[in-house]
Amino acid sequence: MRKKIGLLIALFALMAVLSGCGTMDPITEDRTGIWDTYFVYPLSWLITYFATLTGENYGLAIIIVTLIIRTALLPLMIKQTRSSKAMQEIQPEIQKLREKYKSKDANTQQKLQQETMALFQKNGVNPLAGCLPLLIQMPILLGFYHAIMRTGEIANHNFLWFDLGDPDPFYILPLVAGLTTFLQQKIMMGGMDNPNPQMKMLLYIMPVMIVVFAINFPAALSLYWVIGNIFMIGQTYFITTPMKKKENQVDGGAKK
Repeated sequence: MRKKIGLLIALFALMAVLSGCGTMDPITEDRTGIWDTYFVYPLSWLITYFATLTGENYGLAIIIVTLIIRTALLPLMIKQTRSSKAMQEIQPEIQKLREKYKSKDANTQQKLQQETMALFQKNGVNPLAGCLPLLIQMPILLGFYHAIMRTGEIANHNFLWFDLGDPDPFYILPLVAGLTTFLQQKIMMGGMDNPNPQMKMLLYIMPVMIVVFAINFPAALSLYWVIGNIFMIGQTYFITTPMKKKENQVDGGAKK
């Protein structure tokens, strides 16, 4: 979990650096390079396409594209949720292994790693599954940033109370982005028994980081994050609730 927190911080720092780097020339279909061709232009085209269908409503177009992306990522997110739950369930066994191999010498630590990996394989747990969705989302989020900043039509339109190409002047979207991030993680943890201290730390660190970045980024990017979080809140609730009910039924049957 500490590695995951470190990875999260590193990815957000990288996104902040990259967002200020590289060309900010208008994005067109004639642009070359992997980044512009496969990330920025497709997102720009999608947003522009749905804006045309909705009467030049670029805010609504961003919401539609966000929902499309989240739906495409849904199988991966379901796998992440189940993997996180499975990882939590085997924590007592992992702790026993750590107590068994307390010595810090290389031979003992190697045995600890081998038995830990064997435990993961036995329970079908992938320790990297929790980070994979994050790794996939970061290029999309950065691509959204470039698509927004390099598509003139987006920056020149507003939605509700804010201009899509500028930060929210009232900080409402950044605060909502942080709050929905907190709620999504809280619901996720609600399906776990005795979450470890690192997970509790992440529960508070990530929303704060989201707010800090959203304050400085275009409101269109914050809108993407808020809609995505709301989608994930519903997704997490409908995934974890049946899992919790199934566990309660199993526990109740075992007691009988």
